[in-house]
Amino acid sequence: MSIKAPPEAPTRMHRVRSANLDGIPLIVPVVLTAIVMVAGSFHSIPENMIGGLAVIVGLGMLMGPLGNHLPIINKIGGGALVCLMVPSILVFFGVFNDTVLDATTALMKEANFLYFVISTLVVGSLLGMSRKVMLSGLAKIFPPLIAGTAAAVGIGIGVALLFGYDLHRAFFFIVVPILGGGIGEGVIPTSAAYASVLGGESSDYISQLIPAAIIGNIVAIITAGVLSRIGARKPELDGGGQLVKIHPHKGEVIDVDQQGHLIEHHTTPKVRPNYAMGVLTICGLFVLGTLLEDVVHLPAPVLVILISVFCKLFNVFPASVEDSARAVYKVISGYFIYPTMVGLGLAYIPLKDVAGVLSIGYVITCAAVVLTMAVVGFYVGKWIGMFPVDASLVTVCHSGLGGTGDVAILSASNRMNLMPFAQISTRLGGVGTVISAASLIRVFG
Repeated sequence: MSIKAPPEAPTRMHRVRSANLDGIPLIVPVVLTAIVMVAGSFHSIPENMIGGLAVIVGLGMLMGPLGNHLPIINKIGGGALVCLMVPSILVFFGVFNDTVLDATTALMKEANFLYFVISTLVVGSLLGMSRKVMLSGLAKIFPPLIAGTAAAVGIGIGVALLFGYDLHRAFFFIVVPILGGGIGEGVIPTSAAYASVLGGESSDYISQLIPAAIIGNIVAIITAGVLSRIGARKPELDGGGQLVKIHPHKGEVIDVDQQGHLIEHHTTPKVRPNYAMGVLTICGLFVLGTLLEDVVHLPAPVLVILISVFCKLFNVFPASVEDSARAVYKVISGYFIYPTMVGLGLAYIPLKDVAGVLSIGYVITCAAVVLTMAVVGFYVGKWIGMFPVDASLVTVCHSGLGGTGDVAILSASNRMNLMPFAQISTRLGGVGTVISAASLIRVFG
């Protein structure tokens, strides 16, 4: 009788070799990312799109899954929070040299990779969405947004007064930058308006406005992670990326994909997506929006939403083109969100501006603004027949850092298909806030 030897315990080297990341041996992205970082230490990363992608994709592939497995962190934003904050913290402590940062800046700001990601999420999501879902969501998005904004202003000012801030500073320098729609679209035009009334240079006010915007964005990301957990525990409150409850007519069939995104059935035979056509559709609509900016006096990101809605509503594109744009959306939303978050952390989140104003009262005031938006959006959305979790997420996007914040907030909640509605919340809500602040500063400045 033969006796089988017990299986050998896996060695540490065997465990390292067998570790994988979505089916890819983990050692491969680790080694490639290490090569990129070593090249950075020798100032050999090309300061262009290739160098920028090498930096953010490598770090994003590693940091995202790590954040999703960290205790506590995985319940309040997980990979999105880690990918945004860890690179920003490392920049604050001078870990990355100028070559790494310049390559990232070349990609994220000069090549505007962020706008490509946002445009892809907007166009691909809208063109792949049921018209019924799209119109119902657009019709119901404004009540929770307006109610949440009004309540956030009142609660934010009240909490700030309790911590000793005067009314002027509470509103104009804490509440307004959080609700202003980001740095480029909110803080910078607001600072120019303040300078024209209060005197001094615009740059004098930017450093006073940015901290509240950044802290508000961080709180919004954590809030999104918590909302996602609430939705997981109480499915009846969660649309999984669907804003409104749709009741199909008799005989109507509506499918839902793995992300909870409703998809209409096409009467034409389904063909394989053409990714080049998808990219052309997305970029072409953004260029059209840019062309119309000076005519209708709305920013291109807002016009892209309106153009996409028009195209979907009137069947401008055949099903094959819509499917191609949707296919590009799936690639970006599935594989490039964490890298994009890393790029945002490296290039868009200046923690040095936050460090100088940090205090318990300041942080609590910023948190009160964001949490009020979330709570009011949740209950108003529920009251008017929306999925409360998703309505709250879209409302919270008004307190994020513009497009940067939208990507981070929706990534933390795994709801990238809400991007069109998030952009409406951020852009239109931000424009309204900036215009209101610019008008009021002339009266109460």
